[in-house]
Amino acid sequence: MAGRIITVAQQKGGSGKTTLAVNLAVSLLHQGHSVALLDTDSQGSLGRWFMERLDRLGENEALEFGTSSAWGASYESEKLKKRFDFVIIDTPPKIDSDLRPALRVADLVVVPVASSQVDLWATEGVLDLAQREKCDTLIVLNRTRPNTRLAAEIAGKASDLGAEVAAAQIANRVAYAETLGTGLAAADLAKSSTAKSEMDTLTREVLTWLP
Repeated sequence: MAGRIITVAQQKGGSGKTTLAVNLAVSLLHQGHSVALLDTDSQGSLGRWFMERLDRLGENEALEFGTSSAWGASYESEKLKKRFDFVIIDTPPKIDSDLRPALRVADLVVVPVASSQVDLWATEGVLDLAQREKCDTLIVLNRTRPNTRLAAEIAGKASDLGAEVAAAQIANRVAYAETLGTGLAAADLAKSSTAKSEMDTLTREVLTWLP
């Protein structure tokens, strides 16, 4: 069976796209799946993380990294899904025609939204483009403060935009920033880690969206 393609997209910079892409990839890896990461963002943060991981843990045949132009995302991801269970595409923080190939090829588009009205406004452009490409789209509330009125309001308004909102929310935890800088991810932490449990829960939910 060919692999599944997950595109992580958001118009607003600083929404946590790369952090989410990395953590989904490593969670899937720990669950026994092979994963290819494809970076179409010229900032190169995903590649830097991958090099840090190689230095720390060495090569792993079940985890691969590649880069692509925005327009080459479709071609490169189609090749990778023949060899890997999942391909995760990290996209640049912009919404224009260049994003279409990464959306068009996706089995699921994951849209991180931080707990602010500004982030929610920025999401509208992504959702509109994804709807035009007839993509299944899942909003993930990221960097939230659990049990706050703001988080509940953002979740409700995100749902009003016509996209599904993940039940699992990702809190604003130091562990995500610390692991990212050292080539690790939440799934690499101890089983008792709250961040690991949180990301594993989201990963299981994402899997329910994929055929």
